Amino acid sequence: MTAAVALPVHAWRGGWRHGLAYGGLGLPLAFVALPLYVVLPNHYATEYGVPLAALGVVLLLARLLDAVVDPFIGRWADALFRRSTRRAWIALAAAAALLALGFRALFHPPVEGTAALLWWCAIGLAVTYLGYSIVSVIHQAWGARLGGGEDQRARIVAWREGLALAGVLAASVLPALVGLSAVSWIFAGLLAAGVAWLAQAPQPDAGELGRTAPASPSLALPWREPGFRRLLAIYLCNGIASAVPATLVLFFVRDRLQAPAFEPLFLGAYFAAAAAALPLWVRLVGRIGLARAWLAAMALAVASFGWASQLGSGDVVAFTLVCLASGIALGADLTLPGALLTGVIQRAGHAQRAEGAYFGWWNFATKLNLALAAGLALPALQALGYAPGVRDEAALDALTAAYCLLPCALKLAAGALLYFGWIRNNEEEQS
Repeated sequence: MTAAVALPVHAWRGGWRHGLAYGGLGLPLAFVALPLYVVLPNHYATEYGVPLAALGVVLLLARLLDAVVDPFIGRWADALFRRSTRRAWIALAAAAALLALGFRALFHPPVEGTAALLWWCAIGLAVTYLGYSIVSVIHQAWGARLGGGEDQRARIVAWREGLALAGVLAASVLPALVGLSAVSWIFAGLLAAGVAWLAQAPQPDAGELGRTAPASPSLALPWREPGFRRLLAIYLCNGIASAVPATLVLFFVRDRLQAPAFEPLFLGAYFAAAAAALPLWVRLVGRIGLARAWLAAMALAVASFGWASQLGSGDVVAFTLVCLASGIALGADLTLPGALLTGVIQRAGHAQRAEGAYFGWWNFATKLNLALAAGLALPALQALGYAPGVRDEAALDALTAAYCLLPCALKLAAGALLYFGWIRNNEEEQS
């Protein structure tokens, strides 16, 4: 079937046709990410009684292994793109099939007992993450190769992340409505559609640069660029700040707020606000630039989680407002860093030949954040006396500190790095 696919060769012109063709794959990728990173820990802990500490170790190791392979996937993606975009698409399609199979198996373990469940979870995560990583890196590198100025880069990423947020919205309500079994089949269908859409997406002509560039750029190539090192440090710090509450949100809702019936409302408000805010962030980029717009989003996130730390049982309306405000900030986190990275690649002279290498390390950082959030936060909470369903006040205070105050501290650190290490540095270089 793939041999008959003829990919178009033309540059990005914007509009709904190009936006949906490229960004459509973002929907199923985000659809699967919410169950993997938010629902899975709670699912194994509550449905199967897997201890938090043991589960945290499995999640940490699986995510670290997944993160380690991403730079190699990025290097391979660059070699595929050099030969042809069609070859990259075929590899992506094969990985998508692996992802769909792994996801189905992960949420329907045919085994019993803690040890067997932990092994099944670990193997299932390894398979699912591998497929997810290949699809994600190739998809991101594809978008980065479309190039353009700050506005265009922001719009390309906004299409991908905007449709991703639509996927997250669907994933936030469907498990409660139709169950995880139906969700796995819905995901498989959406993934197949996204892969088919991408076959019709615009692609840049690599030109002479693409044909003469080395087939496999060095894994160390991105690290030789000071701009990449500075941006990645900011992204890591900010990413951990986002990953911790993503891991703990269901525990916070169920035990601190004691409002499990409102989980779809909270998650829906959070991701709907992020999606609605994307055009606003793109417009703000046109006024103040990518970096300052991202800094504004960090400040909004700190205010949101600071407010959440004051909430308690029954504060449904207040937490909905927190979800809306933090969701608006999320829209910037999803769109602006990737657009900044594309600019780094262009200024370094590595466009059309090393996007995969850069996004391989970028995804490594993303998954390292998620690994640290699960591998450190969950065992620490258990050590402090917290367990799902507990009502001890000291344990709930520890949960609140981990969910609200730790992200605030990390966001403030990321903001300082962004202002002094990026904005001020760029201003001095231009003066």
